[in-house]
Amino acid sequence: MEELLKEMEAYAAENRVPVINAAGREVLVKAAQTCKAERVLEIGTAIGYSTLLLAQNSAPGVSITTLELDEARAEKAQAFIDRSPYQEQIQIVRGDAAKNIKSLRGLYDLVFIDAAKGQYPEYFRLILPLLSPQAVVIADNVLFRGYVCSEEKPPRRYKTIVKRLREYIALVENQPDFVTKIYQDGDGLAVSTRRIHIEKT
Repeated sequence: MEELLKEMEAYAAENRVPVINAAGREVLVKAAQTCKAERVLEIGTAIGYSTLLLAQNSAPGVSITTLELDEARAEKAQAFIDRSPYQEQIQIVRGDAAKNIKSLRGLYDLVFIDAAKGQYPEYFRLILPLLSPQAVVIADNVLFRGYVCSEEKPPRRYKTIVKRLREYIALVENQPDFVTKIYQDGDGLAVSTRRIHIEKT
């Protein structure tokens, strides 16, 4: 698996595909290992790098549903996943994530959000009914190049993204049954854990 992951890292760097960086990877892996999720939902597959990290570090036999809008990236992700030991446990659902979430059934123990930054608040609202009592929700890039926490105005082209990410952080931090921790690692990860899960650990 490590050789495959390194190959994926090289491919991402060469083709400018955004994948979780080393600092963010550490947080994601630790969260997955702690959660021991049996069902995982990933919003934003890209080339399947974080998908395989989640498969490798979740409960044995984990079932992962990953959503990807870009057809070419979904194809590449499938090719990488098919070379892993987890190909039978991972399903890529193609198309608009917000629409596809509405068709999902059952409960998920871990959700990883790493897709269109401007839609993070909507994604969270849509997944709420799908979260198990012990669920953990992880969102990548929530600090977005430092603009989210800065008092300076972001460049005009990033204004909406920064606004929505601030909305997302406020949304998860004000959920009464969740505890959220923002990690500075990478581009910022928000890890929101249900209180019932914290009380049991």
